[in-house]
Amino acid sequence: MSSQDDDLDVDRVLAGDLSGFEGIVRRWQKPLVNLAYRFCRDRERAEEMAQEAFLRAYRALPQWRREAAFSTWLFALATNLYRNELRRIPVPCSPVDAAVAFSAQAEMDVRFEQARRDATVRRAVDSLPEKYRSSLLLFYFHDMDVSSAACSLGIPEGTLKARLARGRVMLRSKLSRLVQPATLKTAPQEPRTTDSPDCLQSGAGSCTTSGSRPAACAAPKEVS
Repeated sequence: MSSQDDDLDVDRVLAGDLSGFEGIVRRWQKPLVNLAYRFCRDRERAEEMAQEAFLRAYRALPQWRREAAFSTWLFALATNLYRNELRRIPVPCSPVDAAVAFSAQAEMDVRFEQARRDATVRRAVDSLPEKYRSSLLLFYFHDMDVSSAACSLGIPEGTLKARLARGRVMLRSKLSRLVQPATLKTAPQEPRTTDSPDCLQSGAGSCTTSGSRPAACAAPKEVS
């Protein structure tokens, strides 16, 4: 994926060539659907949420200020939309204890045990308050680094780190009987130096924060 391709397609759309938006959808549909699925855990709903994100992005294209990469702007918009959607219709949370109702034979299967643990962790994450859940989803499940996750949420990196730390404490409390603490990795005290996911490779570095929400990372205003 090339940021130059995004720039060219946006220019085409703004010039009146609506077919330019097809290239944007083709490049970013899978990443946006995957991100939505991390939030709602429902494939059909994730596709609907991603479709709405593209519609919002299309309407808000004139607001993209190009101080950050188009992908960064698009993911900030989508993340904001997904969070609002889950506030409107929350994901049903299953009791954490329900995840341990397995037969003795299944418990002996290592792969099944890992799947059980993963499902248990995910149910516990879904039960957290929204600000901690969103932070954990982007950092752990969508594999964003601190800078990119903070940018997508529109918060300073220090705030994100604090939410990750608090979220881990809350998860360990929920999972103390089921999951060893080592299951949950620790967020770095400084931003990770590894590359961001492909969908955020371009421009992610411009999203570092120093205590206030950066203008380049600000999600566009919704257009009615």
